Amino acid sequence: MPVNQDIKAEKTQLRKALRTSRRSLDREKKADCDAEIQSRVLSLRSYASTDLVFTYVSLDTEVDTLGIIHAAWANGKRVAVPRCLPDSNEIEFYIIKSLDDLAPGHFGVLEPIPERCEKVGDYSHGLCVVPGLSFDAEGYRLGYGKGYYDRFLKQFHGVSVGLCYSSGVKWKLPRTSYDVPVDIIATERYLRHTQSER
Repeated sequence: MPVNQDIKAEKTQLRKALRTSRRSLDREKKADCDAEIQSRVLSLRSYASTDLVFTYVSLDTEVDTLGIIHAAWANGKRVAVPRCLPDSNEIEFYIIKSLDDLAPGHFGVLEPIPERCEKVGDYSHGLCVVPGLSFDAEGYRLGYGKGYYDRFLKQFHGVSVGLCYSSGVKWKLPRTSYDVPVDIIATERYLRHTQSER
């Protein structure tokens, strides 16, 4: 079996285990962890210095981002969220001014309504909040297998921060040449600046 197939199989197995672990997380404990992660993200120098925050809109089992979104608005920052392009494994970001600018899209994820929002054309700066089932010490992530964020991060030149519960952080994840690491990992226990940070 080719190496890439071995890596693919290993990632699939890891995803299954991590999804199960995340679903079993106690709701109260999850809320506490989410609040700690949010606090760490908002304490970042790269958050304070930017006027533009790119972030996903979290699902129930993901690290919550609604607190980050509301804090960014309260701090006078612009908030951009992703929309999956139909028939493509790529995402584009749109500025939202309220949660009313969102509607269910791919996989039930809330996405911006293009007709109501401004599309972001400049990815040269900003702070990008990145989802992941797991991250490793060098910032590489295990996502959901579609490669949306790896493609986006290749063209993004701001600072990227991956959100993850500490139980999901591994020393080294299986990776391919297509995988792109994040600059910072934020968990409920710590912030880790990775070797890839620009």
